[in-house]
Amino acid sequence: MEGHDGYDGRVNCSKIIGGLFVSCVIVLSGQKAIAADRGEALRGCFGTYGGAPQLADGHVDQQKLMAELLDIHANTYHWLFRSKRVEFEDFEAFLLLAREKNIKVWVTLVPPSETLPKGTAPTEEMKKEYEHWVLQFARLSATQPNFVAWSIDDFPYNLKFWTAEDIASLTEATHRVNPRFAFVPCCYYRQMTPAFAKNYAAYCDGILFPYRDDSVPPGDLQNAGHVKAEVKALRRRFGKSVPIILDVYATAHSRLGASTPAYVEQVMVQGKAVADGVLIYCNQHQKDNPEKYAIIRRLFTEWSGHAQKLRSPKQSR
Repeated sequence: MEGHDGYDGRVNCSKIIGGLFVSCVIVLSGQKAIAADRGEALRGCFGTYGGAPQLADGHVDQQKLMAELLDIHANTYHWLFRSKRVEFEDFEAFLLLAREKNIKVWVTLVPPSETLPKGTAPTEEMKKEYEHWVLQFARLSATQPNFVAWSIDDFPYNLKFWTAEDIASLTEATHRVNPRFAFVPCCYYRQMTPAFAKNYAAYCDGILFPYRDDSVPPGDLQNAGHVKAEVKALRRRFGKSVPIILDVYATAHSRLGASTPAYVEQVMVQGKAVADGVLIYCNQHQKDNPEKYAIIRRLFTEWSGHAQKLRSPKQSR
């Protein structure tokens, strides 16, 4: 029915559908770009995990930790968090110090498999507490551009506690707070099965992969000969777009024992060649482990020319 203004009242459905299609494409393209951005923030990382020096009052000796990271030319530090308020306060202060020195920061949460007595089932209340801390970190990451990732230690051993649906919900919640905050679970070679990849890969912005020569059971911290093969196998499983960050045992493993300085160097060199980043488990102290400390410092110094500058949170793709 034609109105008095000459407009016939008919709707051009093809134009509306076309406009909606274009809008959906733009949204999806933006989401893919941000997801790629989360992964890009992980690439080229080299640094240490945990092992922070302590003060007499139990707080982290932040100045000493920072001096060690600068001395070895690390561009990343991976903070170990045990769900304590005092640790969160220490972490907030360290983030500011790390930002001044252009060091990226990750945080890892200790899972129920490491905190509960054997045979004790985690509760829903525990899950809510973990969710609380993850969202706290997401909010903090939105204000600090050097805080780029969060992780869960020994993630594949806790899949009954964190189902794929749980992780989907949790990562969606963190991305609503900060779309560039990456989830990088710590996962072991034998546990990263095709079924695991099918269920969880979509929610992982990267994989933290502790090398233990697990492709040859029972595994060890002596043979560095399968680093490249295992990383390549994981790429086939998760796809080339998912960064693989190699974790190198400089500190002893509870079951496999200690590694040698030569082993640490071999795994680091091979990891640099084939992985997207290299982290050291754990942060080493020159006084306690001079040989390993010297190797880490020498290699990180060689790699430091490739360190990426941090991007302002106001900058966007």
